[in-house]
Amino acid sequence: MVSKISEGIEISVETFYQPDYSNPVSGEYMFAYRITIENHNNYPVKLHRRHWHIIDSNGTNREVEGEGVVGVQPTLQPGERYQYVSGCNLRSEMGKMHGTYLMENLLNKTSFDVNIPVFEMIVPFKMN
Repeated sequence: MVSKISEGIEISVETFYQPDYSNPVSGEYMFAYRITIENHNNYPVKLHRRHWHIIDSNGTNREVEGEGVVGVQPTLQPGERYQYVSGCNLRSEMGKMHGTYLMENLLNKTSFDVNIPVFEMIVPFKMN
């Protein structure tokens, strides 16, 4: 697991290879990731948007941007955490992701970016 705190928001990420949804013969590798977002600030925040950079070890780079996460725009009170699971497909056995969340301080209505740490997705048999 990797974690990072920026702007008082802690982002932790765990990754899981999904062999049942992968097809190595066709160069299709599916990964799930669990993200925990924790508000260490003394004010409530709302997550509005996400922006991902997905880097495949075959040299492919993709960007994904959109509203919220898994269809919601969660609000976190001070000390509260929110967790979700999502997925990413790669065309090679290894890759990594990182990005930002656009969040809003609900007290003063200002927006700010929170950094999502770089996390790796590696098929388990590549680690031997």
